[in-house]
Amino acid sequence: MNTGALLRSLRGGLTISQADSPMHCGMTERLLLLQGTSACRSTKSLDRLHHLSDAEFRVFSQWGEDGILEWLIQRLPISSPRFIEFGVEDYREANTRFLLINRNWKGLVMDGSAANMERVRSEDLYWRHDLTALNAFIDRSNISAFIADNGFSGPVGVLSIDIDGNDYWVWEAIECVQADIVVCEYNAVFGDVYPITIPYQRDFRRTAAHRSNLYFGASISALRLLASRKGYELVGTNRAGVNAFFVRRDLFPLISPMLESKEPNPSLLRESRGEDGALTFISGGSRLGKISDMRVVRVDTGQIIALKQLKSVYSEEWLKAMGAATTSEHNFAMAAPLAT
Repeated sequence: MNTGALLRSLRGGLTISQADSPMHCGMTERLLLLQGTSACRSTKSLDRLHHLSDAEFRVFSQWGEDGILEWLIQRLPISSPRFIEFGVEDYREANTRFLLINRNWKGLVMDGSAANMERVRSEDLYWRHDLTALNAFIDRSNISAFIADNGFSGPVGVLSIDIDGNDYWVWEAIECVQADIVVCEYNAVFGDVYPITIPYQRDFRRTAAHRSNLYFGASISALRLLASRKGYELVGTNRAGVNAFFVRRDLFPLISPMLESKEPNPSLLRESRGEDGALTFISGGSRLGKISDMRVVRVDTGQIIALKQLKSVYSEEWLKAMGAATTSEHNFAMAAPLAT
């Protein structure tokens, strides 16, 4: 099987559910790892990519982040084979699980659910590998202490942030870690024009904040600005328009010539929810219309405004990729949100 075919075969991925028997889980994981290690070998030949997302393959990650991280790690002088990831739920689906098992990296994972962390500690991988699973509700005042108290200050290979809320504010607060690669979720519904994020709220809960589940996190422009301030450069995003990848500025010249485009992808996800919690499958600019009354912070000015006060938050490139015929079509979606 050639490189492209192998990577495509792994983009769909097998899945492991909590309901599966231990024997079935074990066999499925072995098959995933077998395919993943083959994909790793194939990735070594990908010396030039049109876009970072072309390196995607999925072993345990949700959208193909396993392949992207492997591609980057193969080409960077990693300072320390350690990772930190928070917002991992029960760690069955995560950005660093493949790193833990395949490369035997040391890691710290955190989640706000005690039950989730207990499930991680009950797995065989917890004694097979040097993993710390910490039950913690993370905010910007405690994140550095959690990292330092568990021995992960200093250089790490990968820092992965996905907490569906205060992602911008928490990353901004982390000063005790020097990561080679940072993966951070962005909210593509917020567009790519303005550097905006939700206002900081310590106990932010995505679904409670807005029933649509669309109001959370930060725009890619906000994360890009924060990354620049912290000494990082954007190298791309995954194809689904969910996670952004940054590398330290001193490492950027090693990767930049290998990527024809580093521009972020918009998202076509239709994950909006109605009052009953069921999916409503709203797409395009109409997603933004659902949350147009919600307030955001422009991190370049500190101004707090409602989303509807902003002019088009999507670039023409993003509108085209989202299937919008014109910018006015998007503006109409903002002015007249669809009913749930």
